[in-house]
Amino acid sequence: MYHGLYQCNIWYTFEVDIKVSISRAQQIADSLIQQIDSGRLLPGARLPSIRVAAEGHGVSKNTVTDAYDRLVATGYIHPRRGSGFYVQSASPAPSISRSEHVIEAVDVVSLLREQLNQHYEVRAGDGRLPATWMESSEIGRYLKRTSNATDYSDDFEYGRPQGLEVLREDVARALNDRSINTSPDQVLMTFGANHALDLIVRHFVQAGDTVLVETPGYYPMFSKLKLQKAKVVGVNRQSDGPDLDMLEEKIRAHRPKLFFVQPMAHNPTGTSMSLQKMHRLLTLAEKYDLVIIEDDPFADILPKATPHLASLDALNRVIYVGTFSKTLSASLRCGYIAASPELIASLTDIKMLTVVSSSGITERLVHEMIVRGRYRRHLKRLRDRVANASIDAVSALHGIGLDRVESPTGGYYIWCPLPVGVDSMDLTVRAARQGIFLAPSRLFELTSSAGNEALRVNIAHANNHKFLNFMKSALGS
Repeated sequence: MYHGLYQCNIWYTFEVDIKVSISRAQQIADSLIQQIDSGRLLPGARLPSIRVAAEGHGVSKNTVTDAYDRLVATGYIHPRRGSGFYVQSASPAPSISRSEHVIEAVDVVSLLREQLNQHYEVRAGDGRLPATWMESSEIGRYLKRTSNATDYSDDFEYGRPQGLEVLREDVARALNDRSINTSPDQVLMTFGANHALDLIVRHFVQAGDTVLVETPGYYPMFSKLKLQKAKVVGVNRQSDGPDLDMLEEKIRAHRPKLFFVQPMAHNPTGTSMSLQKMHRLLTLAEKYDLVIIEDDPFADILPKATPHLASLDALNRVIYVGTFSKTLSASLRCGYIAASPELIASLTDIKMLTVVSSSGITERLVHEMIVRGRYRRHLKRLRDRVANASIDAVSALHGIGLDRVESPTGGYYIWCPLPVGVDSMDLTVRAARQGIFLAPSRLFELTSSAGNEALRVNIAHANNHKFLNFMKSALGS
């Protein structure tokens, strides 16, 4: 075994202290992080190949791959296809800590905040048992088997109301990669995007307030707003984003507080907003003092160069909502909000009052998938699968005569306009009798308009023979 590796005219020195509690891959990763942070490895420097590094450390290539994956996931290095791994041009976004004022529990919010943040040495007023009482439970033993973490106590607490700090750092790093300049203090973890949207509605909307939404659009959003007794006004969604002429008319007529928009890979139409429209939308928001909620559930599988309202606006008038549920598992409820520190603080208080905190166990699971590089590898496979399924789905729908179907722009949905005279609701009822579930366009629209009947079709199921045969028969094609 040797300690110096020569690669591309650069000497790399690996000095690793062997610690039982830390995996070999993490030791290698930590050593490289130290060299990058100290300036011994400069931005743009090429790392040794996986084979050379494995020989130098006396470990398997899998171990080195794991170490490099961790560095890629945390933003220290980046891969170049066919060339190797290189040090990033800038270090990952640092965690910015904010000192919290420790006060007595004199109201509901401060009582909740203290129980979660745990500033006091003696906790006689606490509302649950110490975490140490739970660490030997079955779930504790399971977590220790499945996690690299050496400290499990947080998994048995409510957790910080803002969410697991290391995951907020992961999210901030990912957002910075999208040119959305964000610190961890500007991130609030939630139970998925729906929970995030609910918190935003609770913060901004009072009974009788007017809120703008896209139509067709994300139908659960309509219901959230109606539950809050808001006046919901629709803005037509076009192939390149919302109809901004209509938007300005609605703003002048109703003076709304918010506009909920899903610019990229829109649900249900599968379309994406043009950069030109993004700029104009932000100009209108500034002119009319409008807050924009950017719902971006598919960001992790979209191309890196995809534009975002939040990056153009720098989280000034735009509140950004993301989620892991669309890319990891629908049952894994983990999302986030990125906004100004002041708004995040207010939303955190609402989160405490409604659900206390999000799941630390879930958030740790997501974090470990990220730092181990597993999430990155999963996303690559998912992107390829979505791309191939989209091509097949469009081809299959064209094959049964639905010629107006257009290719989606990166999400999971295709908007399928139906021939004139075909009623989407009637079609849905007929399909249900044959065990086929359809999503009719009227459910995604605030008001139905004649001649615009359509279906939202999931790319994963568009090729199903039973579905295609039913549609072919129903449409007489």
